[in-house]
Amino acid sequence: MFRPLVAATAAALTVLGLVAAPASASPEPASPRPIKTAPAAPTAPDEAAQEESAAAAQTLRWTGTDDINSYGEAPTTAVAGETTIVFENNESTGNTTYMTHTLTFDTSTPGYNHDVSLNITANPLDGNGGLHEATVTLTPGTYRYYCTVQGHSQMAGELVVTGDGGGEDTTPPTVTAEVTGSQDADGNYVGSATATLTAADDGSGVDTVEYQLDGGAWTAYTEPVVVNAVGDHTLLYRATDVAGNVSEEGTTSFSVVEGGGGEDTTPPAVSAEVTGEQDADGNYVGSATVTVTATDEGSGVELVEYEIDDTGFHPYTEPVVVTDPGDHAVQFRATDAAGNESETGSVPFRVVEGGGGEDTTPPAVSAEVTGEQDADGNYVNSAVVTLSATDDGSGVASVEYQLDGGEWTAYDAPLTVNAEGAHTVLYRATDVAGNVSEEGTSSFTVVRTDSTAPTVSATVVGEQDADGNYLGSAVVTVTAEDEGSGVDTVEYSLDGGEWTAYTEAVQVSGAGAHTFAYRATDVAGNVSEEGTESFTVVDDPNQDTVPPSVSAQVSGNQDADWNYVDTATVTLTALDVDSGVASVEYKLDDGAWTEYTEPLSVGVGEHTVWYRATDNAGNVSAELSGSFTVVEAVNDECPNSDTRATVFIGAENTYVANRQTANGCTVADAIAQDDWYRTHNAFVRHVKRTTRELVEAGVLTPRERDIIVRAAARSDIGGNTASRV
Repeated sequence: MFRPLVAATAAALTVLGLVAAPASASPEPASPRPIKTAPAAPTAPDEAAQEESAAAAQTLRWTGTDDINSYGEAPTTAVAGETTIVFENNESTGNTTYMTHTLTFDTSTPGYNHDVSLNITANPLDGNGGLHEATVTLTPGTYRYYCTVQGHSQMAGELVVTGDGGGEDTTPPTVTAEVTGSQDADGNYVGSATATLTAADDGSGVDTVEYQLDGGAWTAYTEPVVVNAVGDHTLLYRATDVAGNVSEEGTTSFSVVEGGGGEDTTPPAVSAEVTGEQDADGNYVGSATVTVTATDEGSGVELVEYEIDDTGFHPYTEPVVVTDPGDHAVQFRATDAAGNESETGSVPFRVVEGGGGEDTTPPAVSAEVTGEQDADGNYVNSAVVTLSATDDGSGVASVEYQLDGGEWTAYDAPLTVNAEGAHTVLYRATDVAGNVSEEGTSSFTVVRTDSTAPTVSATVVGEQDADGNYLGSAVVTVTAEDEGSGVDTVEYSLDGGEWTAYTEAVQVSGAGAHTFAYRATDVAGNVSEEGTESFTVVDDPNQDTVPPSVSAQVSGNQDADWNYVDTATVTLTALDVDSGVASVEYKLDDGAWTEYTEPLSVGVGEHTVWYRATDNAGNVSAELSGSFTVVEAVNDECPNSDTRATVFIGAENTYVANRQTANGCTVADAIAQDDWYRTHNAFVRHVKRTTRELVEAGVLTPRERDIIVRAAARSDIGGNTASRV
């Protein structure tokens, strides 16, 4: 199965000191160079003996060079037990280009030991000069190792580990076979039979499993054996462990008969589809995914296979992803349970680099270390590492750092390092197109001159009763000082809860007894002793327990059906006569509760608005709601509409609502007092006729019509009198 190499997720393990094992304990020749060791304090003879007895049983060494296809040195065998892994990648091992390599143990590929999680990154310019060590425990079996750096996937190998002592395992493996498949009434397998072999060895571990079908050659067993030839069959099988012990040969016999009574002579139908993001030329950007589909109406599909660029067929189990830029062809075929094999199909395509090939340049990333320094350049009490990355192509997607061999961590703010000692920060950046920068490194030393912890105190204030209890709530204020490196953080814990960063005074309002613990840490990492304040909060008899009142008003132009035209404005009002209103919230339709800060403009549709208010004492009003509909204005025949809230006749306000009539016009537009009328009576007759029509349309009530008509009669509009006001 096509499977891209996947990097192990374990953090890199780095040990500063190394105790070299005797040459006879290592399966590879020891390096003639002295191995770098960290300075150590003198030890007493008995302490030195204890350290020597605790040393790893063997040392295995890998090296990196300028080659991206293989390690310079790499062991092939080892014995089980505690082992020191040495990985060196610098000029002395042949790396003159300052290239980064990794040494990673595979923890996912079937068939290998997965009990060692190791991922060491080494660069000649890192804080250890490219020399890194780790202590692991190896068990019998085979380990696969490889390099995770992009483009270095050919750097891989296997390490065979025998049992402790190598020659103590004299017991051969156990091996069994299971035959499965569809059977007829006589126990014959219909169309095909599948033989699965299983081997185990408690000593040095299983090395190989083999089988022999019908007197043929012994063949390495790597996956279940499918037998679809009609007839009687005999399968022999055996296993060999790492120590060379071979099991007794096992045997199983079975018969295969034609599927469907011999009626299926038609091979399966098989096809493939290529998908992915394409550029203007039809090239696949970044990757192409090939999905193979096979069907068989006879005995059924037994096996689907594929190969990429004539590299050999593999069983197809999932869509195949091709990421290497260039021209490719995926071949595919299928076999049914009766043994019929399809013609081999092929799909050609081209993959170009992400971003259409435009961005192939990784980001530029740099680090700056700041802080107070002594005469030797050491950072006093703490150092601050600031990372910067730029990318002129697709842009920076992420920046990461690794502190002192720990896990890679997303960088989002300057990193403060206050632990005393030498430190190394590795850093890298990735752009949107997936290009990863070379790993940068910055090394520095932090020395501590401040060994005095901060002083920290707390005060509790609030209204108290005669017994000293706090009425309603108590407010705790924490103060910290440090004359050395300065206060870094202040924390508190209420009633045994989690420690929380203190940023402002803490109000405690729950009735009952409380314990407030607090502490402070300075920049040098010194932590104060924990202080505590104990107090009791009781209910305030004069406390505000009445929630606020809250109301909503919807306004806007309305049509004859009382729908709002184009938009409606929702205005919320809240009142609390005791502690005062703290907040007002609303929820429109199925939306989330939102703080109300200004009138809300609502567009076309049927709507329900929910609203509530909270006072400063924490009382919350009942949730209220109101529904309304906003419709879209149709055929606006009055683009310069009179949209005053009420109807005016001349200068007189009738206080009748100036509602929408139809087609974007209002009652005032229909009255049209600004038009020219031959006489005053002509204007009054026009008003009577128009308002009668509006009553019939349901826009005005009869009483509202009477008010407007009387106002028109009192006016001086008509004849030569100007009516505009």
